[in-house]
Amino acid sequence: MMKDVTLGQYFGGNSVLHRADPRAKLLFSLLYIVMLFFVKSAAGFAFVTLFTVFLVLISGVPVKIVLRSVRPLALIIALTAFLNIFWTTGDTLLFEWGFIHIYLEGIIFALFMALRILLLVVGMSVALTYTTTPLALTDAIEELLSPLKKVHVPVHDFAMMMTIAMRFIPTLIEETDKIMDAQKARGADFESGGLVEKAKALIPILIPLFVSAFKRADDLAVAMECRCYRGGEGRTKLKELHYGKCDLLLLAISTVFVAGIILCNVFLPYISI
Repeated sequence: MMKDVTLGQYFGGNSVLHRADPRAKLLFSLLYIVMLFFVKSAAGFAFVTLFTVFLVLISGVPVKIVLRSVRPLALIIALTAFLNIFWTTGDTLLFEWGFIHIYLEGIIFALFMALRILLLVVGMSVALTYTTTPLALTDAIEELLSPLKKVHVPVHDFAMMMTIAMRFIPTLIEETDKIMDAQKARGADFESGGLVEKAKALIPILIPLFVSAFKRADDLAVAMECRCYRGGEGRTKLKELHYGKCDLLLLAISTVFVAGIILCNVFLPYISI
């Protein structure tokens, strides 16, 4: 299961999303998140689904890789939908037994919520992490937050910490797999038993994982000090960020995305929440 987690991994390519400015992609990702929560109807979700599939196709990232990023979250998505079925009330009662009430509106809301989470994960992964290198993402965050430097906010340090955290997610996942394989070779069982037994079985994994993580952090700090890293003050960049034709195309795509959601909510408000 851990090998299915692809968060933080970059897949090289020459697509429009790969060549777009990371600042534009970051702003597009924020717009995607905001507009996704404005979707209220079945037509709107259908439009966003088609739009997200379009993003996957133009990104050049293999569909199998994209689906792998969703698989670890399948249980969370299913649990979220299941809970919303019982917690959402409405006018059309479908089932009643004791204190359990299931409404048609609850089922619709649960399906829309699960689809929203799924689209959020896929869209953000394709538009940002899969098509943007960690270094470019750091530069984009620092550039967009640069006005905060006037009020003495350590923008460069914040961007660096975020990027390092994302960069080491695949490394920690790989380390976890190695530790689990080593423990299984010594007879450890992570599958059988109840919830308490499974939680206790994770202790032999978490302790060496934390030790390894702290060691990697110390090695990284030493390496940065050896390279005379002193933060963002006075630093220059090898590659300056510039907006280009791909960013204009991304702006056009964003306009179509926003217009499509607004039109669906206004003119096709059927099966809405």
